[in-house]
Amino acid sequence: MRIAVLVSGGVDSSVALKLLQDQGHDVTAFYLKIWLEDELSYLGDCPWEEDLAYVRAVCKQFNVSLRVMSLQKEYQNIIVAYTIEQIKQGKTPNPDMLCNQRIKFGVFLDAIGNEFDKVATGHYAQIKKTDEGFILCSSPDILKDQTYFLAHLSQEQLSRALFPIGHLTKREVRELAKKFDLPNKERKDSQGICFLGKLKFSDFVRYHVGERLGDLVEYETGAKIGNHKGFWFYTIGQRQGIGLAGGPWYVVAKDPNNNIVYISRYYYSAAKDRNKLSVGDFNWFTGHQHSETKNLSVKLRHGAHKYDCFIDHIDEDSADIILADHDQGIAPGQFAVFYAGNQCLGSAVIVE
Repeated sequence: MRIAVLVSGGVDSSVALKLLQDQGHDVTAFYLKIWLEDELSYLGDCPWEEDLAYVRAVCKQFNVSLRVMSLQKEYQNIIVAYTIEQIKQGKTPNPDMLCNQRIKFGVFLDAIGNEFDKVATGHYAQIKKTDEGFILCSSPDILKDQTYFLAHLSQEQLSRALFPIGHLTKREVRELAKKFDLPNKERKDSQGICFLGKLKFSDFVRYHVGERLGDLVEYETGAKIGNHKGFWFYTIGQRQGIGLAGGPWYVVAKDPNNNIVYISRYYYSAAKDRNKLSVGDFNWFTGHQHSETKNLSVKLRHGAHKYDCFIDHIDEDSADIILADHDQGIAPGQFAVFYAGNQCLGSAVIVE
């Protein structure tokens, strides 16, 4: 097949590129320029020069053609605009979720058209074809599994996607990187939001939204006990960065209209247990409302942990989800991703 391989300079996408080449496919590497030049000039030096240097070294070693494509304008108009709007509403956005759906398998797919059969990435996930269409399945590495970030894709996008390392564990990928003697074989995994790289999310938010003094209010008593520089710097369940003695303090609620952040030292008390959430904006991979309401599990964030759950009420636009256990960090704006065993069924946006 003719395959466009999205490479980042990390080990995962580099091993994916080499595996596809060894399988005899006609591969072309693509590096997407998505960094935000205005923010970088404000915050410091560009941290992506090192990434691109590793990409070039890998492509040179395996004699693979490399194309560098700028999608900075698209990122600004789609991902950054979405992120800032969600933050201003007091929600907790997930830019990486939309990056996959609207950029890597959206704008990029549109840009290459029919020149390539598939788009490959270094995601830890698997795609299988069934009578109902393409389904997304978890990686055997439960810690690295990235189906959460891919759960907003469409059937058309799944049909064009390829995850060459999805059947491997991270340890096995590292071993292959050493076997292939990749230039980045010892490079550490990247952390954080895709378009920020090493830049702090708080600095990105400050650049776009600024600061505004507000009250830190104790949830139980309503007493003001401190100040903050903007509710947009906080998310539900947050412990770090509150800066008050006598804690630990946790963020339990926000009032965007009045710029108030409610905090509590009794975050895990029974009165604050939460095992119910409302969701909307569904994306089922089968293309229709999922009929099974029991024997499901759900992830509320990226990671290995899933909650057993059932759908208490569902219609075309919304549903109430009951968790088998309590979660103290349910944040509006984040995504709930549903599973049946190791099959990812799709996603929905947390409303409350």
